Amino acid sequence: MRLHRLCITAFGPFGTTQEIDFDALSAGGLFLLHGPTGAGKTSVLDAVCYALYGAVPGARQSPGTSLRSDHAAADLPTEVRLELTVAGRRLEITRRPAQPRPKKRGGGHTIEKAQSWLRVYDTEQGWQALSRSHQEIGEEITQLIGMSREQFCQVVLLPQGDFARFLRADAEARGKLLGRLFDTRRFAAVEERLADLRRAAENQVRAGDEQTLALAQRIAQAAGPAGRECPLPDVQPGEPGLADAVLAWAATARSSARERLDIAAEMLSAAESRHAAARSALDAERELAALQQRYAETRRRAAASEAGRSGHDDAREQLSRARKADRVAPALELRDEAERAYRRASAARDRSRARLPGSLADAGAEQLAALERRLREELGGLDAARRAERRSAEIDSERTALERQARADDELIRDAEGWLAGWESTRSGLHARIEAAQEAATRAELLAGRLDPARRRLEAARRRDALAAESSFAEDRLAGARERALGTREHWLDLRERRLRDIAAELARELVEGEACTVCGSADHPRPARAGEGHVDQATEDAAEGAHRRAEQARTEAEHALGAVRERYAAARAEAVEGAEAAVPDSAAADPTADALAALVDTLTREHAQAYRTAAGMHAAREALAAAEREQAQRAEGRQHAERRAAARTSRREGLDGEQAALEEVLVQARGESGSVTEHAALLQNRVALLVEAATTVREEESAAARLKDADDRLADAAFRAGFDTPQAAADTLLADSGQRALQHRIDAWQAEAAAVADRLAETDARAAADRAPAVPDAAQPAYDAAERLLRDASAALASARERCAELGRLSRRAADEVRGLGPVREDFERVARLAGLTAGTSADNERKMRLESYVLAARLEQVAAAATARLRRMSSGRYQLVHSDARTGGRRAGLGLHVIDAWTGRERDTATLSGGETFFASLALALGLADVVTDEAGGVRLDTLFIDEGFGSLDEQTLDEVLDVLDSLRERDRSVGIVSHVGDLRRRIPAQLEVVKERHGSAVRHRTADGISD
Repeated sequence: MRLHRLCITAFGPFGTTQEIDFDALSAGGLFLLHGPTGAGKTSVLDAVCYALYGAVPGARQSPGTSLRSDHAAADLPTEVRLELTVAGRRLEITRRPAQPRPKKRGGGHTIEKAQSWLRVYDTEQGWQALSRSHQEIGEEITQLIGMSREQFCQVVLLPQGDFARFLRADAEARGKLLGRLFDTRRFAAVEERLADLRRAAENQVRAGDEQTLALAQRIAQAAGPAGRECPLPDVQPGEPGLADAVLAWAATARSSARERLDIAAEMLSAAESRHAAARSALDAERELAALQQRYAETRRRAAASEAGRSGHDDAREQLSRARKADRVAPALELRDEAERAYRRASAARDRSRARLPGSLADAGAEQLAALERRLREELGGLDAARRAERRSAEIDSERTALERQARADDELIRDAEGWLAGWESTRSGLHARIEAAQEAATRAELLAGRLDPARRRLEAARRRDALAAESSFAEDRLAGARERALGTREHWLDLRERRLRDIAAELARELVEGEACTVCGSADHPRPARAGEGHVDQATEDAAEGAHRRAEQARTEAEHALGAVRERYAAARAEAVEGAEAAVPDSAAADPTADALAALVDTLTREHAQAYRTAAGMHAAREALAAAEREQAQRAEGRQHAERRAAARTSRREGLDGEQAALEEVLVQARGESGSVTEHAALLQNRVALLVEAATTVREEESAAARLKDADDRLADAAFRAGFDTPQAAADTLLADSGQRALQHRIDAWQAEAAAVADRLAETDARAAADRAPAVPDAAQPAYDAAERLLRDASAALASARERCAELGRLSRRAADEVRGLGPVREDFERVARLAGLTAGTSADNERKMRLESYVLAARLEQVAAAATARLRRMSSGRYQLVHSDARTGGRRAGLGLHVIDAWTGRERDTATLSGGETFFASLALALGLADVVTDEAGGVRLDTLFIDEGFGSLDEQTLDEVLDVLDSLRERDRSVGIVSHVGDLRRRIPAQLEVVKERHGSAVRHRTADGISD
């Protein structure tokens, strides 16, 4: 990876855009990055890291820390753009962090989201865009470089202070740093995974053993007495031999259960024989008792049958006469129906005659029919009279409607005349409203033109008053800064003068025995000057000079701040005074106050609001005028139409009066004595209906009398043929179907019972049993009950024994299956437990008790120590080399020890015993070695640009030469190294330099090469 160009804008201490040409700086292999403290040397390295990974190194990425420069202009966005070559591809990365920017509309600021761009250079098409996604760019860069941000900051931006602490750190601290650099989380994950697998396998084994013991408990319960005779083996889950002990105990329980099953089968066979004998004896007694009881019951039934013989004969006679009467039943029913019909017809005739006049009480059917025909003829002649009557009613309705219309038109005419009388005054008032609104609109425009300038002047006056107070504060601040600058200058000059007085003593401290003096050239120094009381060294003078420069800078900043405030005050005052005479014509002051301008703004605001409200009514006034004009036209037109309708109604009313007079003459003749033709017609229709009903009932009564006489004749003939003297005798003999069926059932039942008794009296076995002694079944029942109880007990015992044997066999098979299935699980647990103990450092096979992660880190540390030793020998002229130690120290983790071997003494000692300068080049060698190892770990990505941070000030001149030789060797194969240092001697030794300069408006960079200086 080689850096080409870095462009920094509004980032950290850089308020403007700064460009760094790494190609020019790297031409000589080594380049120096220097500048005063706080100028921004580290910010250059931060910008490189931010461009690559979107974050700055270490603690500088803490929450709440802003990357934006405080010196940057508000409209200048913070941006970092880096051009580099990695994996054979030339890329350009541009990043902008989340930052505030001025709003496009209105005042204030809004937060702009973070943005990223990635481009690649093509020799034919130039720069081509690849992505604008933060995630995609991060993944692409990390994959190309092959290192995380933490690894990059340790390998490319070599922080010497971290490695000095690494040399003196204990094993735990070294383990944390190495773990971050080499990402050994996967090995720690392996340890955790194996521990989890061991716990899971142990739980499986324990669960399997618990399941096996649970099956053993169930086997003990199923075995019953056999289980109590053979108690369970005393074993716990996880103990060896548990499965064999449980299986052996289960086999013993099954054997005992089978023996009990054989005994139960023999007992059941004996109980069955005894039960069969008792059953035979009981059945014989019961059969004899049943035969004796059957014969006695047959004798009782025979006596009862003979006693019911006379009733049987009476029922047969009654049934015979009832069946003869059935032949007369139809004639009886016909005569009863005819009699009921005659009674209904007679009652209807009497009701209809009661509604007729007395003169028609004895009229016959023909007379009533003739009278009906005459009334119907008279009713037909009333049709024309009914039509005339309906027309007369329609004329009355039309006349009523005409009267209603006349009243409505009269009211409309009066309302229209009243409204039209005030039309002129209404129109004049609406025209006046429109004119007033037009004048208010003109006044509102004039007031709006005066209101905006007045508001701007009021705002300017308020800014002027605020800036007046700020100007007074800035003047006080400037006075204080001038006093402090003068005081620090006097103090610095005083210290400088005191140092010059004792400069001889300061030069004497640099004298070396046997070396020539830089002042006189003599190698002898008999009486070197000594510093007097209150001697001032160069560091004190430099500190005083720095304090004076800071005070001068503070004074300059105070002067600029006062000038800026005064400029803003003058601008605000000019804006407030502008147009003051026109705005406040009655004021004699040339500089109006904010209160006067506020009063003017309030007055103009009220007047403008009032004029605007009045002008807003213009549209409503015009709409009201148009509506009034439309209403005036509609009312005038309505009045004319009402007058025309009144004339037409007069002629129509005269025609209706003549037509109704002619109809009234016809109606007087047709109504007769009734109130109307309709009433007279209804009267006639009622009389016709009464006559029709009376004639009908007379005819029906005569027909019913004839049918009744015919039915009497038929009934007498049927009774004679059936053998009855009179029809009433036949009626008395009739019997319903249910009664006949009951008699037949009685006859059939007696006959069936007599036949059954005769059959049973003929049975010989029952008669023979009756001759024997009475049977006693209860005497044989106790013996049978005892035999049956024994049989049930033996059968239950056998079934229980069989079920116990079956359950024991099933549970034993389950236990055997469980043991077989648990075998591979137990083997896996033993294997995983051995591996987990080995990786966790708790196994006896792990001699040094090292965890897997520590083992990997120890191997990496051994590689780092070997790579660092190659450079450390050269830096120390072959004196020192770094070695790795596996020993455990102080109870801490083993394998992460680091010692240094001193060739002068031949002894190995701890790295914490190195001096300051020795610690520097040892840590530098360690950092370079670590860079090589991490690079190989990351896939061998070539690092063509490296940066080395502070620490060179602790080296003497010879050691510095040796260190620079080692760093110069890094240029092999076109590699460049950037050194970050304050050491002045490095400025003389390294021609290619990048200087970071502090300025008032932010830091700036200057390039120094062999060709000269450029900004």
